[in-house]
Amino acid sequence: MALNDNLAIPRGSLVIVTGANGYIASHVVDQLLLAGYHVRGTVRSIQRAGWMQNYFDEKYGSGKFSLFEVPDMAAAGAFDEAIKGASGIAHVATPVMASFDPNEAVPVVVDGTLNALKAAAKEPSVKRAVLTSSSTAAASPQPNKVFVINENTWNVDAVKAAWAPPPYEGLQRRLDVYSASKTQGEQAAWKFMREENPGFVLNAVLPNANMGLILSPEHQGYPSTSGWIQALWDGFKGHEDLAFNPPQYYVNVQDDARVHVAALIYNDVKDVRLFAFAHPYTWNDILAIFRKLYPQKKFIDDMPNLGQDLSKVANGRAEELVKRFGRPGWTSLEDSVRDVAKTFSA
Repeated sequence: MALNDNLAIPRGSLVIVTGANGYIASHVVDQLLLAGYHVRGTVRSIQRAGWMQNYFDEKYGSGKFSLFEVPDMAAAGAFDEAIKGASGIAHVATPVMASFDPNEAVPVVVDGTLNALKAAAKEPSVKRAVLTSSSTAAASPQPNKVFVINENTWNVDAVKAAWAPPPYEGLQRRLDVYSASKTQGEQAAWKFMREENPGFVLNAVLPNANMGLILSPEHQGYPSTSGWIQALWDGFKGHEDLAFNPPQYYVNVQDDARVHVAALIYNDVKDVRLFAFAHPYTWNDILAIFRKLYPQKKFIDDMPNLGQDLSKVANGRAEELVKRFGRPGWTSLEDSVRDVAKTFSA
């Protein structure tokens, strides 16, 4: 790892990672510990997330990682105690696809985001904050349409659709509400920075579909978008709605975590939206990888008329940051799929 001395946060400093037991967040913890930082992870329940203490103690030695219980990130002052003594915070926690109702879903994300930033603003030691936004804060997938995604792109269409009158039902509504929560959460964060001018730098990471290694399948299952790989492996049985997921970009979850760490620690990464999009893919691309890696298993046939993601994404800065960690660039789709599939193909 090319960690030079020109760091916004010195190695050995304490960093807070919210929602630490989640798919992306657990990898952010892992990459921070690997880079020589101390991590305090917030979780809703230490009892449920207690496996993390043993996992990271065994991997990096005791005293590097600790857990802190924050039952409700939307409650006023939620992170004020957790952030004491920290030099940085990665706010990764978010309820994923939790509600069809924007009146429920959006305030939780906005309030949780602002609580993290307000806590950081009160703690003089904090120099850096990173917000895990989402690809859907910029745009929802639009197959076969050529369009540009960059720092000025916001998903205004999803926000409008999410806040349309009831009834609050249907998969598309739930997707739009999630997208709106991430769009408005990130917008609230940048507004806070403009108006409050706190003593720290904020960067946002906007990842698309995360795939790759699961740190502890026995404790985490197949969380978030890693579950898409398992669903396709099983021919979408019990998860038929996932078959309608449109083509989009993937990112390897460890690469995503590296972008988060870079956004926290590197002096030259300031006030930016970083697009953790590796390459476009379709379900048929993953099926081809399955057939190559597991020729003895029968998979569903290729799916017709999928289209493809033709968007042009400003992902060069994020990939450059991945390379700073000694990587050649984005991890391939095949390697990312293999890291998930090996856990349920044994």
